[in-house]
Amino acid sequence: MSAVLQTEAATLVRATGYRLSVRRFARNRLAVAGLAVVVLFLLFCFVGPLLYSTDQTHTDLGQVNLSPGGAHWLGTDAVGHDELGRLMFGGRISLLVGLAAGLLATVVGTLWGAVAGYAGGWLDAVMMRIVDAGIAIPALFVLLVVSAITTPDALGLILILGLVSWLVPSRLVRAETLTLKSRDYVLTLRAIGGTHGRAIFRHILPNSVSTVVVAATFQVADAILLVAYVSYLGLGVQPPATDWGGMLSAGLTAAYSGRWWLIVPPGLAIILVVCAFNAVGDGLRDAFDVKGRA
Repeated sequence: MSAVLQTEAATLVRATGYRLSVRRFARNRLAVAGLAVVVLFLLFCFVGPLLYSTDQTHTDLGQVNLSPGGAHWLGTDAVGHDELGRLMFGGRISLLVGLAAGLLATVVGTLWGAVAGYAGGWLDAVMMRIVDAGIAIPALFVLLVVSAITTPDALGLILILGLVSWLVPSRLVRAETLTLKSRDYVLTLRAIGGTHGRAIFRHILPNSVSTVVVAATFQVADAILLVAYVSYLGLGVQPPATDWGGMLSAGLTAAYSGRWWLIVPPGLAIILVVCAFNAVGDGLRDAFDVKGRA
């Protein structure tokens, strides 16, 4: 069989596999519920402010610590900010940072793992020892140190999180690449003079997409948690900007005084979104699992 026919056959098999994976994912109720929660929070944070407009920049000392009700559905905080509007405003930053950092980590890790696995030999050994050394250092520790030095904004958090979270995806993609590079269509391409870049980007990476997508969902969940950790300690985005972790930190003292609305909503938002992304990741992993297909 020629290389062209082998490529077309692999593409057809891959497309059929994707359709089966979508069906399996749709049958997973927990995964579908998780996806629905993610979509709802995206609408809440990005469309909600258009329908429920609040001032999250200026303080209003005449509206401090109001209970939920009336004009403020979730009350106000210690400087008069509407808490529901703040939840949308903070969620926008948390989700943006989490999604962007997860995407950056997945892209970097995918390219690193694909190159290492495909190259093999001494280059693979050197690249993976770098990964092993990075994994030995807790990502949260690195993030806290860098945040304490630079006090990053949202873009800074995305870059820092992306550059400390790519290690696990790189190992997953490398393992997949080691298997794929010995397939007939890759060997045929190399035999007829195909370039290494073509082998990686036209054959290795497209056939690793299931591993990449699953890894990305877990990376987003981890990034949202890391942002919450850092902001809770006061090292995240600075006022008047905020995120859900920063809202937890700001409302912790007030919660002891009975002002539950300052801590329960952001805490629940973090839990729901992280659990939702993990449920989606589990559903995608099961959907792409060839051994589990009926």
